[in-house]
Formats: sequence, structure tokens, C-alpha cells
Amino acid sequence: MSTINAKTYESVAPSRVAFLGLGVMGFPMAGHLLRAGHTVTVYNRTSAKSQAWLDAVATPERARSAATPREAAQGADIVFACVGNDDDLRSVTQGADGAFAGMTAGSVFVDHTTASANVARELYAAAQSLGLSFIDAPVSGGQAGAENGALTVMCGGDQPAFDRVRPVGMAFAKAFTQVGESGAGQLAKMVKQICIAGLVQGLSEAIAFGQHAGLDMNLVLDVIGKGAAQSWQLDNRGKTMVADQFNFGFAVDWMRKDLGLVLDEARQNGARLPVTALVDQFYADVQRMGGNRWDTSSLIKRLQKPAD
Repeated sequence: MSTINAKTYESVAPSRVAFLGLGVMGFPMAGHLLRAGHTVTVYNRTSAKSQAWLDAVATPERARSAATPREAAQGADIVFACVGNDDDLRSVTQGADGAFAGMTAGSVFVDHTTASANVARELYAAAQSLGLSFIDAPVSGGQAGAENGALTVMCGGDQPAFDRVRPVGMAFAKAFTQVGESGAGQLAKMVKQICIAGLVQGLSEAIAFGQHAGLDMNLVLDVIGKGAAQSWQLDNRGKTMVADQFNFGFAVDWMRKDLGLVLDEARQNGARLPVTALVDQFYADVQRMGGNRWDTSSLIKRLQKPAD
């Protein structure tokens, strides 16, 4: 089960908020909102997760669960969500039991799902027609970032809505930044995943090359990490790749979902992404090896010498 680690919170006026989706990210994110002093109503498709969250919180007087997104959103100043994909996002926002039906005019829906820019623009328009605001706000930092309240949040939407949301969202973030109009948050997350795909493949090839050459790769990583080859991936995943450890971090299945969004967007906007498309297929190879839930650094498994 996800944990909620200690953090020093900014002093902000308490708000009534809802959080939809209590997966490995949403569970601790909702917890940080509560610990920052807000009143939090949670919803999860599987009600047992909502109960587990209630059981874990230290201030139950400001926490409750709801049976539907609409019920969770009623009376909330801000509704946060972190679900699986475009269709999940539509299901928690729209329809008779969706959050939009329960929200009060002037309130803000903040979507932390990694989804398409198209669905962000679609729901932004739907929210506007109801007198609501919608911010697309995908996150970076993974489960550890969510648990430590240290996520990086990339936001698209209107400035006034962003300004209302940011002080509250900083409960689970180290950076909460508006990068443009509706859809821009999702596009920024795609840029980040393009960078990571190339970095991890390059690091995989470098480590595999060194292993084939008989080098002490832990020593080599220490040396090259002090120069121009340094990166977060090298610092945090290099030695675990050498050790053949992939039981943590961002799963291959999730990365393939994200890269699918990237490649779909590229087909629409005309961007050429030959390396990203190739790395996506390399991740498909890892899935065929049974590595669906391995960390994304498991790309190296394709390149390592078979055991003698």
C-alpha cells in the first residue's frame, strides 16, 4: 500500500477538496492534501481503497469517502483526479454520476492523469459550458515523488484557475507550473517522456557495451557521472541496471501507454520522432519478455549477454 511521508507544508487557507482515484499516486497525494489542513472527500472505483485511505489518515474528522464522483465533488472548491486514461477520465467527469454534475459554478477540476491533449481540451470546453474551470496537470516524480510530496506538476489552462489551484496543489508538489493554455500540460508531459525514452535507451546501450567489454560498470558510472554524461537516470538507475534490479519505479506498461499518447500526438502535429518510435517497440520487446511491471530501466534486458 502507498505511504504518506512527512513534509513541511506552505501555509494556505483551508479548502474543501475532492480527490478521485486512489492508486499508487492518488493515495498519497490525497493524504498530503489532508495533512496540509484541507477537508478531503475521496472517491475510488474500488471502494475498499477508499476505506483503506480513511483507515490510514490521522485526522478522520476532515476526511470522508463518497460513492460516486458526483457525490465527492459536491461542495468542493477544487476537485483533483488521478485515474488511468482518457476513458477513465471521461467516466469520472461526465454523466449523471460524474464530477461535473456535482460541482458548483466557479469551482475547478484538476486532472493529474497522464492523458491526451485532446481529452484535456474536450473536458476544458465541457467544463466551461457549465461555468466550471478545468486544468490539465500531469505529474512527474513517480510513486516516490507522490509519497514525499515532491511531484513536478505541468499545467495547462486559464491563469485565474491555475492561481487558485497552485497553493493547494503544492501540498503534494515541489513545483506546480503553468506552461500554457488547455492541453499544454499534457504536451509538456509528452516532451518529458520523449526525453526519458532516449536517455534510458542510451544508458542501456552504454552499460551493456561496458559489460560486454568486461569493465567494472559501477566504477565507470561513478567516473562518467561526474562529467557531461551525468543525468538523473544515470544517478538513480545506472547501478540498479548493472545489478539487474527492476522491481521499482515507473512500469513498462505505463511507459508504453504514455509513448502511445506521444506518437498519436506526433501524427497530428507533424513532429518526427524516429528514436521515440523505436524505443516504444523496444519496450514492446520487454513486455514480450514478461517485463510489463518492470521499471522502465529494464530496456537493458534486451541487450545483456545470456547467462552462461
